Amino acid sequence: MSETDNSHPAKGFAIERDPRLRFIIPAVVAVAFLMEQLDATIIVTAIPAMANSLDVTPLAMNLAITTYILTLAMFIPVSGWFADRFGARRIFALSLFIFTLGSVLCGLAVNFPMLIATRALQGFGGAMMTPVGRLILIRSFPRSQLVTAMTYMTLPAILGPLVGPVLGGVLTTYLSWRWIFYVNLPFGIIGMVMALRYVEDTRGKTPVRFDVPGFLMVGTGLVLLQYGMENIGRPTIPLQAIVAVLVASLLLLALFARYARSVTAPAVDLTLFRLRSFRVGTLAGGICRVGLNGVPFLLPLMLQIGFGVSPIVSGSLTFASALSALVIRPISQRLLRACGFDRVLTWSAVAGAITVAGFALMTPETPYWLIIAWVFVFGLTRAAQFMTSNTLSYSDMPSAQLSGATSLGGVLQQLSVSFGVSIAAMLLGLVTLGGAPLSLDSFHTVFLIMAVIPLLGLPGFLQLRPEDGQQVSGHIRSAR
Repeated sequence: MSETDNSHPAKGFAIERDPRLRFIIPAVVAVAFLMEQLDATIIVTAIPAMANSLDVTPLAMNLAITTYILTLAMFIPVSGWFADRFGARRIFALSLFIFTLGSVLCGLAVNFPMLIATRALQGFGGAMMTPVGRLILIRSFPRSQLVTAMTYMTLPAILGPLVGPVLGGVLTTYLSWRWIFYVNLPFGIIGMVMALRYVEDTRGKTPVRFDVPGFLMVGTGLVLLQYGMENIGRPTIPLQAIVAVLVASLLLLALFARYARSVTAPAVDLTLFRLRSFRVGTLAGGICRVGLNGVPFLLPLMLQIGFGVSPIVSGSLTFASALSALVIRPISQRLLRACGFDRVLTWSAVAGAITVAGFALMTPETPYWLIIAWVFVFGLTRAAQFMTSNTLSYSDMPSAQLSGATSLGGVLQQLSVSFGVSIAAMLLGLVTLGGAPLSLDSFHTVFLIMAVIPLLGLPGFLQLRPEDGQQVSGHIRSAR
C-alpha cells in the first residue's frame, strides 16, 4: 500500500477502501498482542525447569520476568515517535522481527546472563509492537467502529495472562522449557509477512527531534519505580536501598513533569491528560485494572499452595475467565449504546471489587463448579472494564495526537499489569512478615485488600459526562 504523511489517507480509512482489512488488520495486530502478553506470563510455570537447566536458583529466575517488564515500561514511550517518523507499518514489522529474534535467542540461551540479555531484547520488540499495533488499529477504523477495533486489541491482553501459565506448563512438561520461546517463531513470521502486505504505512505529522533527556527521565523513573515495587514484595536489596530507589523514581518523574512544560515536543505528552475521556480511561481505568490484574497472579497460587491442587487443575479452573472474555466481546457495543461509558465503567468497577473479594470466601471444600462459575463472572467484569476503559481513552482523541496517546496509554496499561502483580506479591510478603509460610488465610487477606483498589477508580468515572465518547458509544442521554 502507498505511504502517506497523514494520520489516515484522504480517501478514507483503510477498511473502507478494502473491506477485507476489517478482519485482516485486527487479526495481525491481535496475534502480535497475544505473543507479547503470553511472554509476560508463560515463563512462570517453567521457572523450576529453566533454573535447573541454567544452573541458577528459582528465586534468581525472577530477574528473567522483571527484565522483560522493565524493558517494556522503559521503551514504550518512544514507539509513537518512531511510528510517526518512519511509518507505522515499518516499525510494526521491525518490532515483530526483533521480538521473534529475541524469542528464538531466549530458547537458545546457554547460560543465565544470555537469557537475561535476550529477554531484554524481547522486551524492546514488545515495547514497540504493542502501542504501534494499537495505533494501526485506531487509524484503520472510523470512530463509529472503534469499539470493534479495540475489542480485538483487548482480548489478547485478557487471554494472554490466563493462557500463559497453562501453556507454559504443557510445553515444559511434554517438550522442553525452550519451546515456550520457540512457539513464537511461526506467529512472528506470519505477522511480519501479513503486516508488510496489508498494513498501511501511515505517519503522523513530521516529528521534531526526539526528546532524549525527557526519555531518559521517564524511562529511568519507570524502571526504578517498577524495580522498587518488585523489591517490596520480594526483596533482593536492603530496605534503605528500596526506599532510595522509590524516592529517586518519584523525583525523576516529578522532574520530567516540570521539564515537559518547557519543551515543545516532550518524550511523553502530558497535555493529553487535559482531555477528560483520555484522563479517565487511562488513569481511573488504570487504577481499577491494577486491582483486577492481581487476580491472575494470586488465584493460581492460592489454588496450588492453599488448596493443594495440581498445576493442570489450577489452570483448568482459572481458564474460565478467558471464556467469559469471549462472551463479553459481541455484546460490548450494545452495552455501551444502552448505558454509556460512565455507567459501564462504574458498574464493572463495583462488580469487579465484589468478585475479587469473593475469592476470599473460597476454601478447599468449595466445589469446583462454584469456583469455575465465580471465575467466569470475574472474567466478565474484568473484560467489560478493560474493553470499555481502553476504548474510552481514544474515543475523543484528535487524529494528530493519536501516536502520542497510544504510547502513553500503552505505558499506563503495561504498568497496570505489572503493578497489579507487584502489589499482590508485596501484600503476600507483608502478611507473612517474619518468614511465616504462605497460608490460605494469607491469600484471603490479600484478596480482600486488592478488592478495594478497583473502587478507587470510581471518583474518576463519576467525572464523565454524557457527551464523552458519544461518537463511539452511540449512547444518547440528556446532560446532567
